[in-house]
Amino acid sequence: MVLRPRRLSLAGLALATAAAGLALLPASAQAAPAGHRATAAHAPALAAAAPDIDVTKVQAHLTELNAIATRNGGNRRSTGQGYRDSVAYVKGKLQAAGYTVTEQACTSGCTSGAGPNLIAEWPRGDASKVYMFGSHLDGVSAGPGINDNGSGSATLLEVALKLAQTDPSMAARVRFGWWTDEEQGLNGSDFYVRSLTSAQRSAIKAYYNFDMVASPNGGYFINHITSAAAAPMKAYWDSLNLQPEENTEGAGRSDDYSFENYSIPTSGYAMGASARKTSAQAAKWGGTAGAAYDGCYHSACDTTSNINATGLNRSADGVAYTLWKQAVSDTAPANDFSVSVNPATGSADPGTSLTATVSTATTSGSAQTVNLSASGAPAGVTVSFSPASVTSGASSTATVSVGSSVPPGTYPLTFTGTGTATHSASYTLTVKGAGGCTPSQVISNGGFESGTSPWTGDTGAIGTFSGQSAHSGSRYAWLAGYGYAASDSIGQTVTVPAGCAKATLRYWLHIDTAESGTTVYDTFQVKVNGTAKQTYSNADASTGYTERTLDLGQYAGQQITLTFTATEDSGLQTSFVVDDATLTTG
Repeated sequence: MVLRPRRLSLAGLALATAAAGLALLPASAQAAPAGHRATAAHAPALAAAAPDIDVTKVQAHLTELNAIATRNGGNRRSTGQGYRDSVAYVKGKLQAAGYTVTEQACTSGCTSGAGPNLIAEWPRGDASKVYMFGSHLDGVSAGPGINDNGSGSATLLEVALKLAQTDPSMAARVRFGWWTDEEQGLNGSDFYVRSLTSAQRSAIKAYYNFDMVASPNGGYFINHITSAAAAPMKAYWDSLNLQPEENTEGAGRSDDYSFENYSIPTSGYAMGASARKTSAQAAKWGGTAGAAYDGCYHSACDTTSNINATGLNRSADGVAYTLWKQAVSDTAPANDFSVSVNPATGSADPGTSLTATVSTATTSGSAQTVNLSASGAPAGVTVSFSPASVTSGASSTATVSVGSSVPPGTYPLTFTGTGTATHSASYTLTVKGAGGCTPSQVISNGGFESGTSPWTGDTGAIGTFSGQSAHSGSRYAWLAGYGYAASDSIGQTVTVPAGCAKATLRYWLHIDTAESGTTVYDTFQVKVNGTAKQTYSNADASTGYTERTLDLGQYAGQQITLTFTATEDSGLQTSFVVDDATLTTG
């Protein structure tokens, strides 16, 4: 939670005034054992509405966030490697679970060098009706930020994983956000909402915020407790007889305020920060009257020892209940699947063959048998699958055989999977002939002007920042330049076409450094499939950009992962700024 509100709109003032007289954010008197969770005996009317969230799994995420802070100077502030490593941890879990995950660089309004927002969407349900759940992932520089706000971030991560594991039929779309730079003024969430179109904002039917949901001496607080958005959150805590109160301490101080400013309905759980528990609250919830809800607020002691497991568990189960209530359909999901092919293109000489992997996935319901076939092949080209049928979730190898008399050209093929439904994936076959090289450029968004996709890795390094400039356009990738031990890496997977004599990587690199002399301290490497092919260092620093080239002809006909990696030691800064990357064949 940010230390104090940076602004208060008339709407926010009215809400705060209406809530006057209600107490601040509390929690339960004593932390229960880690395995404790609300049972059907506590909430018989609600027990079947949503799955139970295992609080020990939430605590395991908190342990990892604490370890990340320990490895990175004791904190996870938005501008540091601790925050970027936190993003990578959450992102990896979500991608493995099947979420559509995006790192959104904050290109205006954020602290210089702040890492990205992380947005994850469950690709089911009506996209015109979105329920969004968010928490800030950054912390203050004074400590690891485990209650503030590892607790909210870890809770949302485990609820998201449970949704993917359960895979229910969805009536609406669910989107999760982990925000950057909240502690500096709600900057990441503000940038996200500002970046949406009016139609995209209108699609968000409610935003739910979770900031400090495990305060050791806390209470049970709900944002805008009497609103329609808050109804399912209040219903769950009411079922446990917790008698929640309005979150007045947190009004205007966390990321829900960014959404309120655009008239998006909001609510959320909180358990309190530096405000003090009243005697009435201590009588109702237990704990110590006159003491802060979280005595380690914004301090070095905000570690995994600063967590109320009972409150954390009740918060996580209430989040799941709210999600299920708002977005999950009562109808059992139909069995369905998807089909994809990798690579999606291939080149072959007449009389040769090539292969591709056809992958299937169960997108709803149960796994089923999928029969594979191909269409669109010209005379002389045959396609076979091994195996010819798979259970959805498995893959098959497609072999494309090109007869010796097939004329040169480009042929679109369709690979089809047939089960209870029919789904297809496109494949482009190029048959080469004499001089059959078609010049091409295979790196996408090499000038970084179209956001971060399809680059992966530390994509928060991509954008426009004070202190550096682009080679062309307005955006670039600024790797390293921190002045302490750190590493940044961005990469992209491309296919180098076959049949061409040359494949040349070209990029513009600017190196500036505070180091002196010719001793190598900080390095920049170009890697192919993880192997370094080119290295520059602080000793190569110069004014302006220099065009660099690298021959990649040996990879013709192959799919490769190309990465730019900068590694900095613990001393003075060296910045490696990359722009206008191309990989051309000819």
